[in-house]
Amino acid sequence: MPMAARGRRRTTRRSSRSALALRWIGGLVLLAVAIGYVQPLRAYRDATADVDARRVEVARLARVNVALEERIDETATAEFVEREARNLGLVKPGERLFIVTGIDEWKHDRRARAKAPLR
Repeated sequence: MPMAARGRRRTTRRSSRSALALRWIGGLVLLAVAIGYVQPLRAYRDATADVDARRVEVARLARVNVALEERIDETATAEFVEREARNLGLVKPGERLFIVTGIDEWKHDRRARAKAPLR
């Protein structure tokens, strides 16, 4: 390398003040736009979570609805009507009603005897 080339300093060219100001203004505008997107993005995320929760609730209610529809269909049968009438203590004409008491104590004694060791 020639001596003259070695001694020369490389000069860096600085941007003008107006270009620097434009860069800062552009950066601030981008920052303001980014800040403006924060709230809508949060609202979208919250709305998506709410929609998912509502879908789960709708699916649960649909299952409950099916079960209730089956119960409604069951109430139209003669067996259901007879079972409910007997639960109310009603009997068919010509039948005798027997009321049995002490069933709980009997079951308890029976379980206790079954658990007791044999002698």
